[in-house]
Amino acid sequence: MSKEKVNLFKRPGVQSFISSLICIILGLFIAFIVLLIINPSGAFSSIMNVIKNFFWFRNPASRLKYFGETLAKTVPLLMCALAVLFSYKVGLFNIGTPGQYCAGICASIYAALNWNWGWLPCLLFAMVAGAALASIVGVLKAYLNVNEVISGIMLNWICLYFTNAVLTPVKNPTGKDTLTIASVNKGGLIPSLGLDKLFNDKYVTIAIPLAIIIAVVIMIILEKTKFGYELRATGLNKNAAKYCGMMEKRNIIVTLVISGALAGMGAGFYYLTDFEQWAVTSSTVPGMGFNGIAATFLGGLNPIGTIFSSYFITHITAGGAFVDLTKYSSQITDLISALIIYLCGFVLFMKTFMNNVIRRREVKKTGKYENYKQDGRKN
Repeated sequence: MSKEKVNLFKRPGVQSFISSLICIILGLFIAFIVLLIINPSGAFSSIMNVIKNFFWFRNPASRLKYFGETLAKTVPLLMCALAVLFSYKVGLFNIGTPGQYCAGICASIYAALNWNWGWLPCLLFAMVAGAALASIVGVLKAYLNVNEVISGIMLNWICLYFTNAVLTPVKNPTGKDTLTIASVNKGGLIPSLGLDKLFNDKYVTIAIPLAIIIAVVIMIILEKTKFGYELRATGLNKNAAKYCGMMEKRNIIVTLVISGALAGMGAGFYYLTDFEQWAVTSSTVPGMGFNGIAATFLGGLNPIGTIFSSYFITHITAGGAFVDLTKYSSQITDLISALIIYLCGFVLFMKTFMNNVIRRREVKKTGKYENYKQDGRKN
């Protein structure tokens, strides 16, 4: 019996890869056009510097150091992307990820600076804080049918100003940023276990391999376990899930709690390295949560793909620092990064467009599309 020839472009993995690649190229191209319009003489070199990032350095030691820093910056973005992905797979759009990330910042920094906790309790406290904030969204969604987008956005801003208020007592007296953890409680820093020596950078810690392991675990939970199946079934149709004996309200809450815990963990992974301190005068929620949405879709809604998409977005964003500022204003780096990240969100649109093209060609060639009649019902 002959096997039916399978169209390579129908495979979800191939479609995700091609769609992501198209979005990346479009983003870079539009950014190049903007640079060309502003100042043609430096457009090509500037966009190439954005792409090269740390490869701009000729010294291998400098390349390795900045590669390590790029990985360290990728970790919180990856965790926020996993938070968005986990809820999206269950039919929920957790746009409250920035607030949950902010809650993790508040909990981890305050526990490390004010209570002198070790890094592991601080990290767990960050996860609890993110989960607690997300549980509010989950309860409102499950029992009152409040849209998770609305409640999530409102809580983002509430958590932002709450974080400013809580962290004000532990800020540096001579500035607006919180104290460094290293100056108060070295035990609150995530250990490196030799990775800092490998990359010659103290900010490279075990957070990097842990984040990758968590991505793999999330994939296994969603795709290979009964628990993950029930969560996805609830997302597809909560009424059908209830009819089948699944606890749909519990699944909605649990999903958002796990999602919030992932975002809070991302904050702990980043701020417990002392890479950055929180400014208690912040008036905008952290962009990490919103960028996580783009990383999720650029990764094709796959946890493994999200690892690479998170790194790419971080790489491009960091590469913006190498734009020639003698020919462009300092804001051009943010504009370039924003253009590329914005285009990364069109992966699903590209996949839909690709499927429509394939269907039209098959209908034209054979009069049918796979095993479906023209009216859309299965044979």
